[in-house]
Amino acid sequence: MRRGEGTPRGLRTVVAAAVVVAVTAVPARAGATPSPAPSPPTRVCDVRGGPLTEISGMVATDDGFVVVNDGVDDSDGRRIFFLDSECSVVRSVPYPSRPRDTEDLAIGADGTVWVADIGDNGRSRTTIAVWKLPPGAERPVLYRMAYPDGPHDAEALLVTGDGRPLIVTKYSAALYAPTAALRPGTTVPLARVGQVRLPASTTSNPFAGVGRTAVTGAATAPDGRRVVLRTYADAFEFDVVGGDVVAALTSGVPRVTALPDEPQGESITYSRDGRSLLTVSETANQPAGTRPGILRYPLAAAVASTAPPATPASSAAADDIDRGGGVPVPLVLAGASGLALLAIGLLVVTRIRRARSR
Repeated sequence: MRRGEGTPRGLRTVVAAAVVVAVTAVPARAGATPSPAPSPPTRVCDVRGGPLTEISGMVATDDGFVVVNDGVDDSDGRRIFFLDSECSVVRSVPYPSRPRDTEDLAIGADGTVWVADIGDNGRSRTTIAVWKLPPGAERPVLYRMAYPDGPHDAEALLVTGDGRPLIVTKYSAALYAPTAALRPGTTVPLARVGQVRLPASTTSNPFAGVGRTAVTGAATAPDGRRVVLRTYADAFEFDVVGGDVVAALTSGVPRVTALPDEPQGESITYSRDGRSLLTVSETANQPAGTRPGILRYPLAAAVASTAPPATPASSAAADDIDRGGGVPVPLVLAGASGLALLAIGLLVVTRIRRARSR
């Protein structure tokens, strides 16, 4: 997720305060159970080298990690970065053409790295894409796809055992898969193949209620028998039977691992032994000099969550988070207190502007 620009600082502050009031004014979803008590993560290492402050995708390899930045303006950041086991950059691979908004990574059974160029904050793209980088290749290859029902913002990619990409949209958790084999130079239509209903959550995160439903990353266990989706707040692990990932996500009941208060958690992967989950957060909006750190979480116990599904965030709220500095403006309307605070704030900002113009 890229944090937008162009909103006046004073207005952003007022709106942010209104959101806090509004969200806390909304009653908890009936029947929701508290999120599991989080197990503290272990810090594996800090990422060193390269302009890696907007990491949005990560996979673990036998000798380290592969990461990509969110869509960035800096050309030095538009690369696929390979890290060693100590999180130092050892090499990077450029794209042959400029990607639009790279948001996630996956790794195939043959070691091919898949880069999900699927972000679309403004919902304006006519096509999305994946880049495939086979082992030893010096340049990734681009494959384009198109949704059947208009643009969607997405940040999560899974690759099934038969080599099919599966995209999970960010705010509706809908599943899309290509209708034919991917081919360079051809746009392959996507089909909607399912819908995920994540359990409700109470885990603390920077984006409150919206952060508990926004799907920001995905990963497949090394043995292919489990997949995980993450939000800004939690990780939801599903068991895969017979290789059917869609069935697992649409009908399975996940185990929940809380990922509380990561600054902007958008990446997740399994450790190579499949025994833990690894995450890394964007740090572009943290104090200067803050380096991204890879965290290791123990997997949740084999007791599945029985909480009812959470209600997905609205499309309007989703767009405002991506374009307005992380502030879901429409959620202000959810609470009368938030609306009143927003009105007061707008009045103050208007008067300040008028005074300056005199």
